[in-house]
Amino acid sequence: MQLIEKAPAKINLGLDTPYHHQDGAEEWNMVMTSVDLADYVEIQTLTKHKRIRVASDSGFLPNDQRNLAYQAAHLLQTTFNVGEGVNIRIKKNIPVAAGLGGGSSDAAAVLRGLNQLWDLGLSWQELAELGLQIDSDVPYCVYGRTAHVRGRGERITPLSKLPAAWVVLAKPKVSVSTPSILQQIRYDDLEHPDIDSLLKAVRDQDIEEMCAVMGNVLEPLTAHRYPEITQLKQQMMKFGADVAQMSGTGPTVFGLCSKQSRAQRVFNGMKGFCREVYLVRPLP
Repeated sequence: MQLIEKAPAKINLGLDTPYHHQDGAEEWNMVMTSVDLADYVEIQTLTKHKRIRVASDSGFLPNDQRNLAYQAAHLLQTTFNVGEGVNIRIKKNIPVAAGLGGGSSDAAAVLRGLNQLWDLGLSWQELAELGLQIDSDVPYCVYGRTAHVRGRGERITPLSKLPAAWVVLAKPKVSVSTPSILQQIRYDDLEHPDIDSLLKAVRDQDIEEMCAVMGNVLEPLTAHRYPEITQLKQQMMKFGADVAQMSGTGPTVFGLCSKQSRAQRVFNGMKGFCREVYLVRPLP
């Protein structure tokens, strides 16, 4: 049996970490949404053996145990003692190591797909809790819709859809290692965004207020190492974005526009500064 799961990219409208746990893991307080830039994950179950195979059309992805989609299949296979193997093929559209959650979304797609193919009967919350064993973004990606994300990443509260908006994504040539950025966190020095006000703006469908209170606590850390991030933000604002911000640990910068014509202008302008630029909509 086989199916194809869509694995959309995510962006962080608000990203904060108020403290870290005794084991060193960060406590997260985030507002996330998914956009219509997506990988497509083809999942085929195999009855003759228990091997897991991963292939993709990207030369940047590992195809072994380091791949998060592989880890997702292995996690379900071992947790529920499934006697079947899996072939996974990933059509990659989301840039790699970009702060857009591509690998996590691929893993979430495998969790959702195998839950169906293997008839495991798991709820999304149960899949999200399992996904936390793979990466902190996997639980959100299981849901793949606008949500308030807390805890280590596993506490997901879905929110109402965003007000009408267009998103321009721009990824500079650099790739960012998430662990290397997280190791730089000094909690006494962080400027925390107002996540409560952002949540209220989303609930009120107030895009102007939303843009005013967005923030990413990790942006200064990554931008200090990669000045291209600040340059991309400045260019996006110059071309007319309502707000521009880094997603995740970077390096992708996104601009939010309430008008399509303005988003098109930002998109056209950014193509002169950056090779990987996308004009997308938030998913409903």
